[in-house]
Parts: sequence; structure tokens; C-alpha cells
Amino acid sequence: MDPTDTTTALRSSTPSEDLTPLEQDVLDEYERLSENMKRLAALLDNMAGRPTAEVLDGLRQLERKTSLVFTLLKASVYSIVLQQEIYSGDQGGDGAEGER
Repeated sequence: MDPTDTTTALRSSTPSEDLTPLEQDVLDEYERLSENMKRLAALLDNMAGRPTAEVLDGLRQLERKTSLVFTLLKASVYSIVLQQEIYSGDQGGDGAEGER
């Protein structure tokens, strides 16, 4: 039995005046949950109906973009490390010359 059918059946068999506010809130939440589950089922059905090749192409494109971002991140980290080594080398060199 569909949760919406249950909610409708409960509302039609029991007038709203007989329900406590908590019971009415619970029924309203069940109704919202039912609508969300229907939307999720429709979305999953839509996704399942898409051709596998289309999904794979999308994943390949995502993989290329991800690898590009990873490469740029590695280059940035390498640049920072290199700059720190150069900066540390300059400071270390200055300290050694000052002691002579």
C-alpha cells in the first residue's frame, strides 16, 4: 500500500478535529516523505533509463577534469616547496656569511 494512500485513508476515516496536533504533524511528515520518495523514484527511473554510453562519457569527462585539477594542484605545491627552499637557502647563506 502506498504511504500516500495510507495518509489519505487516515485523514478520510478520521476527521482532522479528532487528531491531536502531534498526530496531524506526523501525518503531514508522512505525506512529505511520500512525495520525496516519489520524486526520488522518478529520478532513479530516469537515470536508469539513460544509455550506458552517455553515463560513461560523462564519467570520462569528469575523470579528465579531475586529473587536470590534480596536476595543477601538484604543480602549485611543487612551486611553493621550491620557493620555500630558495627562500631558506638565501637565509641560510646570509647567516653563514655573517659569521665569517
